[in-house]
Amino acid sequence: MPSIRKIINDPVYGFITIDHPLILEVISHPWYQRLRNIHQMAFAHLVYPGAVHSRLHHSLGAYHLMCTALSELKNKNVDITEEEELGAKIAILLHDIGHGPFSHALENELINGIHHEEISILLMQKLNEQFNGALKIAIEIFTNRHKKRFLFQLVSGQLDVDRMDYLNRDSFFTGVAEGVIGYDRIIKMLTVHNGELMVEEKGIYSIEKFLVSRRLMYWQVYLHKTVLASERILVKIIQRAKELCKEGIAVIAATEELNFFLLDFHSKHSIEQHLETFCRLDDHDVMATIKNWCHHPDKILSRLCRSLVERKLLKVKLQAEPFDPSFVKEKQKEAMAKLDINESEVNYFVFTGEASNTTYDFTDEQINILFKDGTIKDISDVDNALIQHNLSGATKKYYFCHLRD
Repeated sequence: MPSIRKIINDPVYGFITIDHPLILEVISHPWYQRLRNIHQMAFAHLVYPGAVHSRLHHSLGAYHLMCTALSELKNKNVDITEEEELGAKIAILLHDIGHGPFSHALENELINGIHHEEISILLMQKLNEQFNGALKIAIEIFTNRHKKRFLFQLVSGQLDVDRMDYLNRDSFFTGVAEGVIGYDRIIKMLTVHNGELMVEEKGIYSIEKFLVSRRLMYWQVYLHKTVLASERILVKIIQRAKELCKEGIAVIAATEELNFFLLDFHSKHSIEQHLETFCRLDDHDVMATIKNWCHHPDKILSRLCRSLVERKLLKVKLQAEPFDPSFVKEKQKEAMAKLDINESEVNYFVFTGEASNTTYDFTDEQINILFKDGTIKDISDVDNALIQHNLSGATKKYYFCHLRD
């Protein structure tokens, strides 16, 4: 292949270098370019106006950190071939390609029972066919079937470059300083021992800061009450539209693609048969549709849509214990009287749920610290550890959404 070198100016890292023709082909592919039109943080911009960056922004940033990490490991004499380096870079570029409109918010609404990782793998396999098998190693790394496990850990693990970028990038665009991490120092401290990704002893405090920053960002940004309210309303809009469709009431989306997933796509259909249709869907299809539905004759659907478009959202309460059912019933009665709706319809406006966040999941994958004497300890077992086992469980909060007084 001819040599190639292009640079992309990124507001977070400065210049990101594209130095391989296959990587440029992947980035130029319409399925990848579609990520420009999917918000990285769904409705977080309703709270933090600067948070309008896209999935494409994020994947390029993660690619940049992958390049830096691979270079650092090679400087430490870790054996990484050119083919493996290329595969790891492509794997991280495509790790989010299976996200649908508004990412996690609609993950199980438009397409039930299929996670974005599964769609990412299907799309990578299709791209591999289009590129004559050139993505084989990337797919092996992405699916943890490659012999060098540390490459998979860089793509998907407790300390992967995906998390490093989204914390750093989301902090940058929201202006929330608590999310700032020392990603450059963490990458400098990465090493490989017995085929596993580890962190040198000198990086302990940077790792602890990384884990604490992640926890703070979840409660302050990702699970902010306004973000939670807007995402739940979006889910309720899609649920109401599907319910009306089942009742034979006309609910027409702004695009044929969204129409298909609202009306014609059922679990008996394989998503694999409709990947082309899926890859024409993005946030614009959904928002244009919601703007149209603001004037739909169904008063529940139209009110939900107007509340999202006009940012007149439901009020949210968060607490450590489940909400008293009698209190919920009281709010439901108030909403039924105010909106003139029945008991089955009030659940669109008054409902409860759970939100949780895990600082460090010991059951997922450990962050191992490699000490100078060759001993290995989990980050929670080091002396005076900030991240201890009592932080291993998920912190759960219960939310209650209802009409504003």
